[in-house]
Amino acid sequence: MYEPPAIYGIIGNPVAHSLSPVMHNAAFNALKVNAVYKLFPLSDQEELKLFMEDLKEGNNPIFGINVTVPYKEDVLPYLDSIDPLAEKIGAVNTIVIDHQRKMHGFNTDGPGFLAHLTELNFDVRGKRVAILGAGGTARAIISVLCLLPQGPERITLYNRTRANADSLLEGIGKKISVQTVSVVDEPEDLNVELADLLINTTNVGMKAGDGLLIDPEALHKDMLVYDVIYNQETPLLAQARLKGAQTANGLGMLFFQGVLAFWHWSDVELDEKIKKIMRKSLEKASHGH
Repeated sequence: MYEPPAIYGIIGNPVAHSLSPVMHNAAFNALKVNAVYKLFPLSDQEELKLFMEDLKEGNNPIFGINVTVPYKEDVLPYLDSIDPLAEKIGAVNTIVIDHQRKMHGFNTDGPGFLAHLTELNFDVRGKRVAILGAGGTARAIISVLCLLPQGPERITLYNRTRANADSLLEGIGKKISVQTVSVVDEPEDLNVELADLLINTTNVGMKAGDGLLIDPEALHKDMLVYDVIYNQETPLLAQARLKGAQTANGLGMLFFQGVLAFWHWSDVELDEKIKKIMRKSLEKASHGH
């Protein structure tokens, strides 16, 4: 008898560039699980509302969803429960739909980022961190850094629209102590030349011809420059490499958050072999971009 596959997927706008299907479908295939991971582009709040209501109705075999921009905060009202970490961060990027069609929200972005830092042998204790951007990814990263028992000495944040950075910090500060974080008006106020870790969470560097938000002269060899953009080497990473800095793109964060999402959906701890297959599929696909 034909059993339709269980469906997993990612919602957002846009989602066409997402490498999540590559990674999760590779895992399903390797595990011989009858499941498929799809893209669900939702162009506005109305489409999001209809999609989330349809998930609840239960007339579909969807059991897990990833959420990307711009809906990581917008999905919160539709959920039946929110994991304490996601609640503190105020954003959800992984949803588990159980057999009663109840929806449970998690944030795997923050832990995924920390797992990648660990792999890179970067210890944030007492370090100076500079962050570009004030969207959902910045929210997750700042939140988990501030929640660490021994976190960075200080975090400076720059966003082209200052008001957005202020409101991001105010939002995080309602549930987490943000005394080590300050917002600056200009990129040069980030004091990148003194930073141990620079993180770009903006989309600057995605398009050909994008410049840099910061002065490349401020980059130096004693820092890690981390760009969450993962589908090509951004001008920022290229310049950082020239300066002898350690560099990393967001592919590791994508991988680790994906492994965590898979664990939430399946309750299965993936073994090293499957993780390797997921990682390889990601690396291959990102080079193909």
